[in-house]
Amino acid sequence: MGDPQGFMKLPREVPTRRPVDVRIQDWREVYEEFGTGSVRAQASRCMDCGIPFCHNGCPLGNLIPEWNDLVFHNDWRLASERLHATNNFPEFTGRLCPAPCEAACVVGISGDAVSIKQVEVSIIDRAWDAGYVQPMAPDRLSGKTVAIVGSGPAGLAAAQQLARAGHTVAVYERADRVGGLLRYGIPEFKMEKRHIDRRLMQMQAEGVKFRTGINVGVDLSAAELRARYDAVIIASGATAWRDLAVPGRELPGVYQAMEYLPGANRVQMGDRERPEIDAFGKDVIVIGGGDTGADCLGTAIRQGAKSVTQLEIMPQPPESRPAQSPWPTYPMVYRVTSAHEEGGVREYAVSTTRFIGGDRLEAIELVNVDFKNGAFEPVSNTERIIPADLVFLALGFTGVQQGSALEQLGVVVDDRGNVARNSSFATSVDGVFVAGDAGRGQSLIVWAIAEGRSAAAHVDRYLTGSSTLPISISPSTKQLLA
Repeated sequence: MGDPQGFMKLPREVPTRRPVDVRIQDWREVYEEFGTGSVRAQASRCMDCGIPFCHNGCPLGNLIPEWNDLVFHNDWRLASERLHATNNFPEFTGRLCPAPCEAACVVGISGDAVSIKQVEVSIIDRAWDAGYVQPMAPDRLSGKTVAIVGSGPAGLAAAQQLARAGHTVAVYERADRVGGLLRYGIPEFKMEKRHIDRRLMQMQAEGVKFRTGINVGVDLSAAELRARYDAVIIASGATAWRDLAVPGRELPGVYQAMEYLPGANRVQMGDRERPEIDAFGKDVIVIGGGDTGADCLGTAIRQGAKSVTQLEIMPQPPESRPAQSPWPTYPMVYRVTSAHEEGGVREYAVSTTRFIGGDRLEAIELVNVDFKNGAFEPVSNTERIIPADLVFLALGFTGVQQGSALEQLGVVVDDRGNVARNSSFATSVDGVFVAGDAGRGQSLIVWAIAEGRSAAAHVDRYLTGSSTLPISISPSTKQLLA
């Protein structure tokens, strides 16, 4: 490595977030600039550990020590090449991934892990600015065609890999714009949509076709799709949201998170002046303590909510790595996102028992809970009612959305609500494959990209008999890395 003692001499450093009172007035990304000198210093903390467990921590198998060393030696172009060797979209993961690589960093055994995620995003941002990222169109076309249903990270990764292998690829998206949850689920303050748009321009130059506003199974039958294309990849995500079946659920004012977040993004894209669901001046409750819940919290604050409370049924996690999550696994610890810094209240170990109101929502009833004998049990005399004008359910997803597309394709759905597949990402129907959350279940963006890349390699082999595309991971090994 560039400085074998870097991890002993330098502390971990990450970019400063813009002041709260400033950033909640806009929708720009929350971080300040992180200078080149600081990035190189952080890259120098990557130690010569012999076995880089960060490779296994990352589902993409990113070559982290290699590009850390290249950054330290100021070779940004080659660092970009090594980064892209395993990851099609580092500008997405560098902003949105929870960094399981850092949890597996050897430096993190007894100190603070290397700032891997920050080095990653710095490499790709500099690469775009310097013009290193260029289209990589194939030398010749194979004559084979592939349809990809869904334009989230898995679908986009598969599309780019297959187009570069020479196949004619079309991505079908039922929404009016490409990007899936990247476009309409991730708030602008976490990732500005210009990052998606310039990557799509690169992919179009490589030959990928995007068909928006087409709901496969409704606007275009699965039979027509199969007749047009030699192979199909289902990459529609796990969009069947988990609901909360308690009295009053039907009251106006209770929404799913994914009914709320897209509207805020549409305002930022100029589609409307105000969102259909507006938190301005309202008491907002977010049920669910994960990233989507935090996204709702930050969005409501920017819209001018009167108050925001985020509820989580699990107890508050510990501040440091617990014994049941030993290194190099990803630990469940207490985390404060940028949205949590901006306001609101977080409550743990509580359960919502009913929604209260007349013509519309007015309040919710809560009770404290203990987890005993495999179930949550209410704690006596802890019931209380808090005001609520809006409730957003951020409870995760239960699997792929059932509908005409899957029914028409005839694929088997497993007991977990995912499209069943084998180790080659092939479904029960010949020529139909599945990648990302649609086959894996709700997961991380790095898993989606890794699965999209791997599925592309198997589709390439199915079409031509062999493939030089890399297989990032396989379902047979994913449990070892999850």
